[in-house]
Amino acid sequence: MVMSRILVVDDDRQLLRALRINLAARGYQVQLAPDGGTALALAARQPPDLVIVDLGLPDMDGVEVVQGIRGWSTVPVIVLSARHLEQSKVRALDAGADDYVTKPFGMDELLARVRAALRRGVPVPEQPVVHTDSFTVDLAARRLTRDGGDVRLTPTEWHVLEVLVRNAGRLVPHRQLLQEVWGPRYESETNYLRVYLAQLRAKLEPDPARPRYLLTEPGMGYRFQP
Repeated sequence: MVMSRILVVDDDRQLLRALRINLAARGYQVQLAPDGGTALALAARQPPDLVIVDLGLPDMDGVEVVQGIRGWSTVPVIVLSARHLEQSKVRALDAGADDYVTKPFGMDELLARVRAALRRGVPVPEQPVVHTDSFTVDLAARRLTRDGGDVRLTPTEWHVLEVLVRNAGRLVPHRQLLQEVWGPRYESETNYLRVYLAQLRAKLEPDPARPRYLLTEPGMGYRFQP
């Protein structure tokens, strides 16, 4: 039986040790990361089945770790934090976290939440780095490269590309793309999509007039074809 792999991200050594001992005692494989950069690198190299991440990390906010993982993975994420403000919880959940545990917490409670999150998690094939003949998209690092150099995208351009790449080979309907990038109030604003797809094609396609990767399905939506 293959046990679930859990990535724990926290700069508190004592807490890392306690979580490693308790999780390993229950048969989980445990990876430890003391900061966000290490966590994202580990997750990309050896995708975990669940992530436990503290919001107060030395190199970045834990929300950024959640966003980086959510760029390419649907793995369950539990956020830990000593922050009691509701706004902190909302930011973490909006970024894609599945659950939120406030410090200090009981180990039994956290383990119960881990079990529940793993039950909800649906394993799917995931790949944080997508290569084409013309460019490479690193969803975990939120980085786009072409001809050996970085391609600069606006936050909205990146969000549109991210949704398409996460659904590589599948049609993404206009409504779904608008809702994920701009929100439910913009589901009919298809002109937004025409503008941003044109901008992305100008930056990525060998011939923007004859797109190979960012394809239009007339009247339906768009498709990323790697």
